[in-house]
Amino acid sequence: MSVAAGMLAGVPNALPNAVLDLILPPACAGCGAKGPRCCAACLAELTARPARRLPHPCPPGLPDCWSASPYDGRTRRTLLAYKERGAVTLAAALAEALAFTAVTALSSTPGALRALAAGFAVVPVPSTRATAGARGHDPVARLALLAARALCALGLPAHPWNGLTQVRSVTDQAGLSSAERAANLAGSLRVTRPATGPSAPCALLVDDIVTTGATLAEAARALRSAGTPVPLAITVAATRRRSKKALQ
Repeated sequence: MSVAAGMLAGVPNALPNAVLDLILPPACAGCGAKGPRCCAACLAELTARPARRLPHPCPPGLPDCWSASPYDGRTRRTLLAYKERGAVTLAAALAEALAFTAVTALSSTPGALRALAAGFAVVPVPSTRATAGARGHDPVARLALLAARALCALGLPAHPWNGLTQVRSVTDQAGLSSAERAANLAGSLRVTRPATGPSAPCALLVDDIVTTGATLAEAARALRSAGTPVPLAITVAATRRRSKKALQ
């Protein structure tokens, strides 16, 4: 153990992880190798398998949904480090995976490309106030902002828009079936901020993980009710459903 690590041992949350990275020898969140927080091999895995990954059953109103990778292995470890352990330096790699997924999806779906060609907003699914407060930031909003910048750099007419807000509390989604998640989230989001850029832009929805699709479907409903079409949603990862209960 290094001197710095010894000094910090037993002192929870002594410093943000971004500062710790400057003090302690960094290691990859996905594989543990010494070096960058997301090594070249883990970044390659994050961007190697963008694909349409729709949940089953697919909730009504869910946009065409693409993810960079299944939620397992290095991708899962990287996302957990970013969301739950404050490794905000991972945002750049995760946003790169989102932007690459968006480009892949648009090149594969002419309808979505036509809908977004005139300009589109990159809209994050918002965290609850309690979750954002506990984490010290809104992780998906950060990813959406960086992904929008990456898409702009590629010449696509993208701009970030944090237009969605939670208007009522929801219970913890863990352990809920698809139907229970949909009921829990129904009416929980609303468009409360005016859009920037083109009037009534199309929206590209962004989230970190898609499980049942209920959250993305609710976000799409809120945007559509405000007159904003939502032809496409992208996520970093998609879970693999393993239990019959989850499909009820």
